[in-house]
Amino acid sequence: MNLNQIFTSQRTGNNPNTVASRTDFQRDFDRIIFSSAFRRLQNKTQVFPLPGSVFVHNRLTHSLEVSSVGRSLGSVIGEFIAENHQSDLTEESQNFYNHNLGNVIAAACLCHDVGNPAFGHSGEDAIASYFDKNENDLKPKFSEKEWADLVNFEGNANAIRVLAHQQQGKDLGGTQLTFTTLASIAKYPCEAIAKKRGIIHRKKFGFFQNEKETFLEIAKGVNLIQENDEPYIFKRHPFVWLVEAADDICYNIIDMEDAHRLGIISSADCENLFLDLIASENQDTKKVKDKLVAISNDNERVSYLRAKVINALINKSIESFKANFDTILKGQLDKGLLDIYRDGNKALQEIESYSIAKIYNHKAVVEIENAGYNVMYELLNHFIPSILKPKDDRKSYDKMALKLLPLQFVYEEGSDYQKVLGVIDFVSGMTDNYATDLYRKIKGIDIGMTM
Repeated sequence: MNLNQIFTSQRTGNNPNTVASRTDFQRDFDRIIFSSAFRRLQNKTQVFPLPGSVFVHNRLTHSLEVSSVGRSLGSVIGEFIAENHQSDLTEESQNFYNHNLGNVIAAACLCHDVGNPAFGHSGEDAIASYFDKNENDLKPKFSEKEWADLVNFEGNANAIRVLAHQQQGKDLGGTQLTFTTLASIAKYPCEAIAKKRGIIHRKKFGFFQNEKETFLEIAKGVNLIQENDEPYIFKRHPFVWLVEAADDICYNIIDMEDAHRLGIISSADCENLFLDLIASENQDTKKVKDKLVAISNDNERVSYLRAKVINALINKSIESFKANFDTILKGQLDKGLLDIYRDGNKALQEIESYSIAKIYNHKAVVEIENAGYNVMYELLNHFIPSILKPKDDRKSYDKMALKLLPLQFVYEEGSDYQKVLGVIDFVSGMTDNYATDLYRKIKGIDIGMTM
């Protein structure tokens, strides 16, 4: 890939460039911060149920922290590219890598989770499972590619839709971000049908059929390497590796801190795991241990070690990116930056194994996943059968159900696929609390009027 041609200020929608004191990529960051999709992340589960007495991370605080790490990664790598590829870069590109790559990665990190539904991965599973379990009734209504989107639903593809799709009555191009920022969150730039047909073995996909033309425009704008055109498959954009690394760093480490605050894991286990990782990079941990002597509060001790570990993982991710730079530009790197480091580091492997055993399979986490799955499934079941009926065939209960759908999510003149996507937009955009409240009301568990 040509370093001069993998970024652009072109945006989705009818949004001509304007003279402003902020750069286009700073404006991306600001647009995301003020968007309703981003605000809703404050009440979406990261890992743990959201207790009132102890603060743990939600999707919003997680995204803010990922964005902070991402800005650091982008700034350092931007300087590296500007310095080491000076002869290959135009003046505009020199300015971009020196001053704006950090803004791009920060903005992309900020919105990397906006497509995730309530209740984390169980929410994604519920949406996909709804269609899988109702295949006999629903599948004939959709094309093969549309059906692949629905039975493989996941948040990465939905993020592109949330950010770029024009809802009913709203402006063209959604949030109207630059193609550069949108390409930077496309971890799996392919169609869902490619996975189903076994053409590729990626776990996920990057865009729905409804946003296909938009994604092809984005891919053209930033010159993604195309592998296949039926179905469409692209190589990752180089900036994706930095966004992914920032996310991996934060959730690997901060989930441990949250589990400690909730009393799920002991202070001793958490401190020892973090110290082992620090020691694996710098055998002299005397300064770190001396600092710990001065801190008596258990939460503060863990927070201090968490900061040291995150700093170490940022440095290792930067090393991995630099060492694999040519491979990344060719689209040939086959594992994440943190995965490369993890393969040779037993301390990080131990943190991951410990997290799976003690945190992700903890009763409180499993309970919220089960509850969330049922809530999301039943909400879809309340709306989708009704929206798919012809208007003249709808009974009174269908009409009552559809009155709960806000107008921006209703595509009565669209295809069955577009009608269903509208329902998914509504349900996947809900916060944990709103989804739970609506579920309880439509099931008759809570009856009453709220304003």
